[in-house]
Formats: sequence, C-alpha cells, structure tokens
Amino acid sequence: MSDDDLPPRLTRLTFHGPLSDARAARVVDRLARTAPRTVLDIGCGWGEVMLRLLEAVPAATGVGLDLNGEDLARGRAAAAARGLDGRVEFAEESGLDAAEHGRGPADVVLCLGASHALTKEEPPAHTAAALAALRRLVAPGGRVVLGEGYWQRPPTRAELAAMWPGAHAGELPGLAGLVDLAVAAGFRPGWVEAADGSEWDDFESGYLADAEEWLAAHPGHPRAEEIRDRTDRHRASYLRGYRGVLGLAYLTLIPVPVPVPVPVPVS
Repeated sequence: MSDDDLPPRLTRLTFHGPLSDARAARVVDRLARTAPRTVLDIGCGWGEVMLRLLEAVPAATGVGLDLNGEDLARGRAAAAARGLDGRVEFAEESGLDAAEHGRGPADVVLCLGASHALTKEEPPAHTAAALAALRRLVAPGGRVVLGEGYWQRPPTRAELAAMWPGAHAGELPGLAGLVDLAVAAGFRPGWVEAADGSEWDDFESGYLADAEEWLAAHPGHPRAEEIRDRTDRHRASYLRGYRGVLGLAYLTLIPVPVPVPVPVPVS
C-alpha cells in the first residue's frame, strides 16, 4: 500500500487557517503600502500570504520557515508557478531557531497561527514570549502580522472537554487581553481584526474535505477505520468544543522605537 492510496493532504485549503480571500487581500494591501523589502514568515506552511505580498511588492524578497516538508514543497511549487521562486526561500527550520540564531530583522514578519513555533513556553505564557521574539525579529518601522488564538467568551466545562487534550480556560486571553500583551511587548496595534464564523466554517470544512470524500469512496479500505476515527474526532472537537468559542485574531502590529537614554550632564 502506498501513500497514493490514502487521502491527499489539505488540497481544499488556500490558507492554513480561518482566513478568507477578502481579508487576506486587505492585509496584503495594508502591508504593501509600507513598501517592505524583506518578508519573514514564521510557521509558513505553504506561505500563501507571503507569496501574495511578494506579488504585490515586486522589490521584496521573502523567507518562509516551517518544519513540514510537504507544505514547504507545496510553497516552492506555488512560487515557481507564479514566477516568484527567485525571490523566496522556503527553509525547513523552526521559528525558535530563527528567533535565537539570527533570522531577521525583516520589514514584515508574518506569524499566522504559529506563535508556538517561537517559544518553549507553555500556555498562557507562550503568547507574551512569542511577542517578545517577534519584537526582536521585526525591523524598525516594519510590521508584524500575528494570527493568534483568544477566547471569544469563557468556555464551558463541556466545551473544554471536547477540545484538544488538556484544554483549560486559563490558557488563552480574551481579545482585549491579547492586544494588551502586544502593547506590553513594545507594539502599537495598527489594525485589530478577527476571523468570523464563515471563515472558521470554511477552514474546518476544507481541513477535513479530502478525508471525508476519500472515506465516502473507500469504506472498506484497510485504513478507513483509522482515518474515519481521526476525522470524526476532529469534527467533534470543532462542533462540540471550540466553534464560536475559540477566536483567531489578526493583529497588524507596529514596533515602538526603544527610547535612547539621554545623558545627564555632570555638573
């Protein structure tokens, strides 16, 4: 049995997250107006937002970092098909390595649903730690776009039990608390927005669509039970757990210059 016998991976998704074409276009337009020369995408997946930004800013170059080789290969193929392969690098590298070993500073830093890649801290401390890393990675006058989770409302015990293993109410802030963390890390929130219900439903449906169609066509396959189990668990986690509870904010952040100390004259 080869991988060709199994469902393809995420072919129905344009973005690896709850993001619509319309919202992506607005984000790219705002970033393009700053005329960036360098773009760094942390946990890039196949780097669709980065590639769209490079198309919008012909002078810019980009680097996308991820640990999933299949996603990186998809990004390289997309870049080549769009004539961008000479201006972008997809590297199998963790965001933590980038933060600690010299990637950046870049004019635009994207971190869309990948703050966990920037720190070893566990929730809830991971968000503040990721923001501190992003502040180091962005160039003066640049922009960070952070896609980060928050609670739209306090989750119930039943909802938490249906979510990911170990989910608890204290691991995420609300939206206002998330923005406060960004300000405390040395940013001003240039734009605050969040994925809506339609974006979430489209993403979750697209995430499972390849497996669902394969299961409908291969009910007797030797691995059907395993794949059906995994798919059903994920769907239940969304519909019974985090749908309408977990939000994803898209924060466009502007770094605040660090004040230079003024020497005190010695009398």
